[in-house]
Amino acid sequence: MCGRMTQATDPAEVARIFDAESRVDPDDEDAQPRYNVAPTQPLMVVLQRGDEGRVVEQHRWGLLPSFAKSIKEGAKRINARAETVATSPAFRTSFARRRCIVPADGFYEWRRTGGPKQPYYLHPPEDAMLAMAGLWSVWKDPESGIWVPSAAVVTTAANRMVADIHDRMPVLLPREARDDWLDPGVDDAEYLLSLLEPPPDDVLAMYPVSTKVNNVANEGPELLERIEEVDTPTLALDV
Repeated sequence: MCGRMTQATDPAEVARIFDAESRVDPDDEDAQPRYNVAPTQPLMVVLQRGDEGRVVEQHRWGLLPSFAKSIKEGAKRINARAETVATSPAFRTSFARRRCIVPADGFYEWRRTGGPKQPYYLHPPEDAMLAMAGLWSVWKDPESGIWVPSAAVVTTAANRMVADIHDRMPVLLPREARDDWLDPGVDDAEYLLSLLEPPPDDVLAMYPVSTKVNNVANEGPELLERIEEVDTPTLALDV
């Protein structure tokens, strides 16, 4: 799964990388570098808004389909499984027409060690941005009448590196697939599903970090500091 990530890159730079227009207020607290983005918090996304073009926005992490009764339901839908995303009542409409990219500098995953779960930070070796496949929606709160934009990260089976600590990981879209994924006019479900495969084993680097990450209240670049080796899983390559 994907339940925690870093979005420390400035929204204007994210917009440049993904050839989009930033609609994120640079003075907003949630637009500042964030090193422990958690479910139900604002999440930076890139999406295509018809004739308005490609934009960078903030959506609530946890997708709210039109039939949701409460905003709390989003916490159950932070991830959408690639295997069922085209048929799930909660995600199929967004898969068909409202796909997005969740840009991230990296994400965290946990491994059980006998004590507190040990977090690892996974990131591109070249410090490029990850383009996670995402879905978005907009939901009207029946009590307040406020429209709430929300998003989820699409996950797939883990590649061999990540499989040592978890059986799922975010779908990481290669550069050549991003335009089609964002284009709501692309409606070939079979083709779109073919984009949701595990990435190559060498696209991520991984190292252990402090268990301070386990608390969503903790924030700051110090969360990315490598800690002393704790039997880090290694990728066993065929020889």
